[in-house]
Amino acid sequence: MITPLSEALAERGFDKLTPVQEAVIEADVMEADLLVSAQTGSGKTVAFGLAIASTLLGEASRFGPAAAPLALVVAPTRELAFQVKRELSWLYSRTGAVVASCVGGMDMREERRTLDRGAHIVVGTPGRLRDHIERQSLDLSALRAVILDEADEMLDLGFREDLEFMLGEAPEDRRTLLFSATVPPMIAKLAQQYQRDARRISTIDTTRQHADIAYQAIRVAASDSDHAIFNLLRFHEDQSAIVFANTRAMVNHLAARLANRGLSTVILSGELSQSERSHALQAMRDGRARVCVATDVAARGIDLPNLTLVIHADLPTNAETLLHRSGRTGRAGRKGISALIVPPKSVKRAERLLGWAKLSAEWTVAPSMEDILRKDEERLLADPAWDEPMTEEQTTFAARLLAEHTPEAIAAAYLRLYQGRRAAPEDLLPPDSKPAAREQKEFGPSRWVSLSVGRDRNAEARWLLPLLCRTGGLDKSGIGAIRVQDTETFVEIAEANVEGFVGALGEGGLLEDGVTARLLDGQPNLSAPGGARREGGFKSQPRRSNDAKPQSRGPRPSPAASESGPAPERPSRPARPVSADRPASAEPRPFAKKKPRYEETSAVEVRPAKKPFKAKPTAAPSGKAKSDTRKPAGKFAAKTDYKSAGKADFKPAGKPKGKPKASAPADARDSSKRFTPPGKTATAPRKPRAPRLSGNDAPRRGKP
Repeated sequence: MITPLSEALAERGFDKLTPVQEAVIEADVMEADLLVSAQTGSGKTVAFGLAIASTLLGEASRFGPAAAPLALVVAPTRELAFQVKRELSWLYSRTGAVVASCVGGMDMREERRTLDRGAHIVVGTPGRLRDHIERQSLDLSALRAVILDEADEMLDLGFREDLEFMLGEAPEDRRTLLFSATVPPMIAKLAQQYQRDARRISTIDTTRQHADIAYQAIRVAASDSDHAIFNLLRFHEDQSAIVFANTRAMVNHLAARLANRGLSTVILSGELSQSERSHALQAMRDGRARVCVATDVAARGIDLPNLTLVIHADLPTNAETLLHRSGRTGRAGRKGISALIVPPKSVKRAERLLGWAKLSAEWTVAPSMEDILRKDEERLLADPAWDEPMTEEQTTFAARLLAEHTPEAIAAAYLRLYQGRRAAPEDLLPPDSKPAAREQKEFGPSRWVSLSVGRDRNAEARWLLPLLCRTGGLDKSGIGAIRVQDTETFVEIAEANVEGFVGALGEGGLLEDGVTARLLDGQPNLSAPGGARREGGFKSQPRRSNDAKPQSRGPRPSPAASESGPAPERPSRPARPVSADRPASAEPRPFAKKKPRYEETSAVEVRPAKKPFKAKPTAAPSGKAKSDTRKPAGKFAAKTDYKSAGKADFKPAGKPKGKPKASAPADARDSSKRFTPPGKTATAPRKPRAPRLSGNDAPRRGKP
């Protein structure tokens, strides 16, 4: 190992290297392409920093002047890119290395100026790095190594095209190192395509789980998920924690609930700007915030110091996400807890998830109120303030307290003050308890009151209820059912409140705004359908079947009949009143229809055809007759007798045989012929128009 790097590790307190760090600095892999998989929190960032040291520095111990970058590190998220930059900065601090970052959400002009000044190592996200390459502000011609950190996550996020573009632009003789917690087939295919004889290094022991992470499956009642999360945080109050949720809405909900209980909480989700996300992580590192509520954006690579508790408020979607979430704790030899909140409906899903991840978890319950109070007492007794020497002022005040109060009273008051600075723990239900069903209590004894408003005045229970409470001196508990009818409303009032209600009524039972109330002697009749109208309208009646349909209304009365007396009145609609300037004779009939197109005569007689319709033969172009072999169309076999209706006798189109008959005189009633009024010049008659056929007529066609 290069001396400046070993000195930096010793300064950071690295007594020994992790297995993955020792594996990448072996002599036989120093110049080879690597495909490395290791557990989260195993020091992969330092590992690839050590792996590329000999490639970048060679035999030298310091870098020369910064120019085109020698190494390119690609990370899936902005937070991970900044973390990698910090790790590489202290690791290469004694070599004079210049480490630059290019991530989305930051000022691209400032990044471009930094690249123009030169850098030895560039760390960035795929989209922003590709943008710099296409703008020719990032020169890859001098690259000696390309590192893809969390390569599987980048492929899951859809960065495959960007990665292939950058690997295609890099020199062919560079080293390519892929680091990932898992190696799915997509990673193996990418390694086969862009690596040369890559060495496979894996330090993951599939037979046992992470020794520094204790997994717990917390069974909670269906309505106690939020309360269980709060009790967990109260029980582990002296430690930092991160709470994972699947959606931004759930993140905002949990953050608000925890902040209301006095916990210093920050949010980390994709909707935040880069500045807000950086401030949230810095608050966790500084200790100003103790709880971070986040989506899976923070599940990759984020290293928060002293983070000992991970809570899965929502179960992860797959085993990989569970491992990466849990990997935020138990890092660098520190112990941690990963707790899954499991409501009754999610027990089977949690068991499958743990099975897929090959993890064994302790099934338990959330800390109870007694457990948390007992833990508070233990923390109070273990506080190092008991062993600190007292100052002169403290001694004087302690003597004053002992002179005025007993030692027991002082201790009890101190305990109350200590507990008062913390939110009280929640009293949880048993995990298997079911939601209590709403009890249906009978309302009674009661009396019914009729109000003078109904649907005709848009009466609704939502404004009748406050009206009764305001003007009738009632409470909601004293009002039962409210049944709105067409012209009135029935209200059930507790018998104990009836006397006070009647006494609060005004003259004539007036409530307010013309609404009056009267006390009923018994039960109102609520069996009438709600849609029926009692006055001045139509009542709902059962639909009449086709069998009960009347056969015919008969012929309408002629206009002369209206002169001898008033027109008959329809039962469902009364006749309009006759005014002085409008005589009854001029009053139109109710629901008068438009004037018919043809003059009304006797009813048209419809009778079935004796013979199937057969078109007359027409002359063929060669002079031979050509018969029409068409068949009648089933239900159109009946033919209407237009002669009986006073219509012209229309025949199928075709050349008539024999001598033409003398044309009949023009008749104004015949719409197929033009009528010439007297004194006007006759014009050419219109071509006869085929009559409209009824449903029983056979179809007619023109010339073939």
